[in-house]
Amino acid sequence: MKAIVQDRYGSADVLELREVEQPVPAAGEVLVRVRASSVNAADWHIMRGDPYFARLFLGLRGPKSRIRGMDFAGVIESVGAGVNGLLRVGDEVFGQVEGSFAEYVRVPARLVERKPANLSFEQTATLPLAGNTAWTGLRELQAGQRVLINGASGGVGLLAVQIAKARRAVVTGVCSTRNVEQVRSAGADQVIDYRFADFTHGSERYDMVFDLVGNRSMASLRSVLTPDGTLVLSGGGTFTGGVLFGPYRLMVQAKLIGSFTRQRLVVLETKPSKENLAALRDLAESGQLVPVIERTYPLTDAPDAIRHVELEHARAKVVVTA
Repeated sequence: MKAIVQDRYGSADVLELREVEQPVPAAGEVLVRVRASSVNAADWHIMRGDPYFARLFLGLRGPKSRIRGMDFAGVIESVGAGVNGLLRVGDEVFGQVEGSFAEYVRVPARLVERKPANLSFEQTATLPLAGNTAWTGLRELQAGQRVLINGASGGVGLLAVQIAKARRAVVTGVCSTRNVEQVRSAGADQVIDYRFADFTHGSERYDMVFDLVGNRSMASLRSVLTPDGTLVLSGGGTFTGGVLFGPYRLMVQAKLIGSFTRQRLVVLETKPSKENLAALRDLAESGQLVPVIERTYPLTDAPDAIRHVELEHARAKVVVTA
């Protein structure tokens, strides 16, 4: 099968379309014919080995996982032993697993869910990682609370705006000028254009700040929270030339001072979740979650898709079709 493979860290030029051995599902796994995947910030972070600190976990000279991609939507091609009757050959499914920029991907059956009936494969492929991040980050948000989403026009941000509105929260989105109308159309009650206003200098106080950019200081982010508000940190951003710690700087600070303040400082940790996939599917089928796609690339051009996301502040999601 064809797949996007990486042997060393670097720019998108290190990614190659190669023929690799097609995986075979083991017990408890399914083999999915990938119809679409999507690009996440995690893809270029792993591709670059950036921030450098992360190489302690990813691999010192190159990533341990050599095939890029983390989201998939497709059709079950075969099933391994022990897979129950809820998943069958021919089922249209989606989920999150490393190595999805390929024609086929092997996935534990416990991490696969049925595709939303009203979405295309391309739309569905935008949901797993970004949707799981947004859903998990906002899980404690209550109806009537005020939430600010910094980075509201990105892949996670637009889903987070819609999920927050589904929870009946009052939503403020922060984005650039070109994305103001897009964020507003996603449901934000207020949109702050960061080119003209600094949300950390305003008088508004929020029950939750969901930071998807990592471009503000800890003190400035906390300053716009209510005394017992919650700051949720989930790094992203674009490539700026390579850094030692990047978003980890804020995360380390949150761990160090979190016990000494009434405000809750949450370093978001997400794992692939069948339950969260089901929740996202239900939101999509009810019309409360509508994926937004900026661009679509064929698998052969996946390096260009990642390059676009890492350098150009992509709007919404970028999709790769296999």
